[in-house]
Amino acid sequence: MPEARVIPLRPDDDEPFVPPTPPPGWEDQLAGALEFLRRRVTGEYETDEFGFDPDLTDHLLLPLLRPLFRSWFRVDTQGLENVPDTGGALVVANHSGTIPVDALMTTVALHDEHPAQRRLRLLGADLVFDAPFVGALSRKLGTTLACNEDAERLLTEGELVGVFPEGFKGVGKPFSERYTLQRFGRGGFVSAALRTGVPIIPCAIVGAEEIYPMLGNAKTAARLLGVPYFPITPTFPLLGPLGLVPLPSKWLIAFGEPIETASYGPAAAEDPMLVFNLTDQVRETIQQSLYRLLMQRKGIFG
Repeated sequence: MPEARVIPLRPDDDEPFVPPTPPPGWEDQLAGALEFLRRRVTGEYETDEFGFDPDLTDHLLLPLLRPLFRSWFRVDTQGLENVPDTGGALVVANHSGTIPVDALMTTVALHDEHPAQRRLRLLGADLVFDAPFVGALSRKLGTTLACNEDAERLLTEGELVGVFPEGFKGVGKPFSERYTLQRFGRGGFVSAALRTGVPIIPCAIVGAEEIYPMLGNAKTAARLLGVPYFPITPTFPLLGPLGLVPLPSKWLIAFGEPIETASYGPAAAEDPMLVFNLTDQVRETIQQSLYRLLMQRKGIFG
């Protein structure tokens, strides 16, 4: 690389002017970007049977999410050692935030902070895939339909699968019920773990509740738009598009000790009482973790 050229002093100069030099490694970054564009144009990239696109995820989607993770929400992670380096496992987390940003931040946490850079394959509701643009991007990021068949196939193939059993009941609950877990459905995620013999990793997320404090629900608008709820927050719809900017709350994500399922055997998935008890155990574990994290956090934005 050519050396910086020093311009001679003019009479009124205090010191020589040195033209700024590009940051180190910029040539490699430019070359990488051009190579990425070439692959996208020529189609030299692969997707799996669920539509997951590792090339697009690593070079575009994750880089777009990292500023939120590192600088806006300043996410701290705990208990990553509880997530296995290899093999299938089911991450079960609380859900909140009006818009499911918590799923995206958990994806970044496991990829960037875990020693093995685990990819989280999220399970999403039908509404996610019905939404234009959002559905396609979700597929590219590795999300698939929240059904036992797809979950079990991914777990059997050794993938790390993420599920938010509260669903829209959790993500769309009012701010007055923050950090209070909603019902965990019928325990389908427990059945999937039992059939595949993978551990269940309880995951507690603090911070998402405050990004869009939901003060009300415009039910008529929600019905007209065909969505579960239409949130009214301190900034939306009052500030229009600016109201979509999330508040910079401080986030903590904690992965708890695994709950093993292999000793029960696949047939245990047909035992409704066992499924209920394990579901309740996971829910209570996450709820207690939320209380602990809230005590650790110095402030909503601190």
